[in-house]
Amino acid sequence: MKILIIEDEKELVKVIKKFLEPEGFLCETASSYFEAEDSLSSYNYDIIILDLTLPGGNGLDLINLIKNTNKKAGLLIVSAKNSLDDKIRGLDMGADDYITKPFHLAELNSRIKSLARRRHFDGANELIFNEIKINTDSNEVFINGNILDLTRKEYEILLYFIVNRNKVITRESIAEHVWGDNISYADNFDFIYSHIKNIRKKIELKNGRNYLHNMYGIGYKFSER
Repeated sequence: MKILIIEDEKELVKVIKKFLEPEGFLCETASSYFEAEDSLSSYNYDIIILDLTLPGGNGLDLINLIKNTNKKAGLLIVSAKNSLDDKIRGLDMGADDYITKPFHLAELNSRIKSLARRRHFDGANELIFNEIKINTDSNEVFINGNILDLTRKEYEILLYFIVNRNKVITRESIAEHVWGDNISYADNFDFIYSHIKNIRKKIELKNGRNYLHNMYGIGYKFSER
């Protein structure tokens, strides 16, 4: 899961990243209103953590941009303001949840996971596609009931495909989602092929079907046909 943390307190951002990344989240950051505008206009995220008080502007003013550019993203507002008016306005504008500083990192993590389940996994902690089952809490994949030994990147790629099944996904989108925004500057994305080849091989060794189809010149599609 790819998260954008829009927050200007550098030490807080460092602490949040240190806590969330071992949980399997890929964390990108923006420390000002204008950095956030640029990131939101250029990239896609699964979850956005938004501070209301930012250098250069009010975080609430970013919500419409988020809804236009990252329509599927879950939005969690974080603010030092314990203002009911801010909370209500943010929720009315489309935020999914609200947490006030100071907060416990474990609570933030729990809210993010709950938001991810609601936004991307139909409220469940398991995704099932025919013989494939993914537990998003434990980050485990099962094929016909047998656990599949995947690297972290392979897991993230497979999860991304299943969440976006039946859609054509470009290699650039896969790279950006799993490796981060800066990978968009890579000279090529040939390394994606190696990861997908490994995923296919591992699934087939567990007697699973190959749902990863090449869309030549474009990317890949995860589907039954």
